[in-house]
Amino acid sequence: MPAKRIIPCLDVRDGRVVKGTRFVGLRDAGDPVERAADYCAQGADEIVVLDVTATLETRLPALALIERIATRIDVPLTVGGGVRSIEDIERLLRAGADKVAVNSAAVDDPGLLARAAQRFGSQSIVIAVDALSDGEGTYRVRTRSATAATALDAVAWSARAVAYGAGEVLLTSIDRDGTLEGYDTALVAAVTRAVDVPVIASGGASDANSLAAVLEAGADAALAASIFHEGRASVGDVKRACVQRSLEMRL
Repeated sequence: MPAKRIIPCLDVRDGRVVKGTRFVGLRDAGDPVERAADYCAQGADEIVVLDVTATLETRLPALALIERIATRIDVPLTVGGGVRSIEDIERLLRAGADKVAVNSAAVDDPGLLARAAQRFGSQSIVIAVDALSDGEGTYRVRTRSATAATALDAVAWSARAVAYGAGEVLLTSIDRDGTLEGYDTALVAAVTRAVDVPVIASGGASDANSLAAVLEAGADAALAASIFHEGRASVGDVKRACVQRSLEMRL
């Protein structure tokens, strides 16, 4: 089995790291370049940078910022926000991203995933799925920084996006995002059963053990923001908790 991954996430707005709850109430959490370098030094397996207002403002993340982050870390970098075209993906890859996450544009045009996978390889294309429970046992996809509702079933859409060419699923529970209540393991388990590519679980990390628990539930990687930004746990703390549960980790 491939080693499980621990991935700090940097939500960025106006050149600063921010964090909120359920995608709202954003508060400052530091400099993204310094945060990325620090988490890399702690042993992070990857870094994810998501520009949380890029889609709403119809633009890409700042390429200069991505370049600065890429030069300070020695682990894979995934970047998302505002991606609309093959040309956008190429710009981010040229700026230093190893993978590009696509959400809204893929919902609007699933063929973008196929074209991107053909051009850059599936390993470079991540489908970002923001899922909100409808209260009736189904999770619905939301787009445009969770401001736009869709009728898409998040599990079915994840499988469809992978069939189009996405090489990884970044799965965020909107219900749990920033709440420190633990991951939605039922959602994660459903998506991991539906796809044959790695699934990154996001939304709700509360402590080191919560990341270990979602990895045990089937996620290939656990993404977290608040617990790292607020010093509730380090990457090393999380990896030690995972090893105690006999999970294969890169140390």
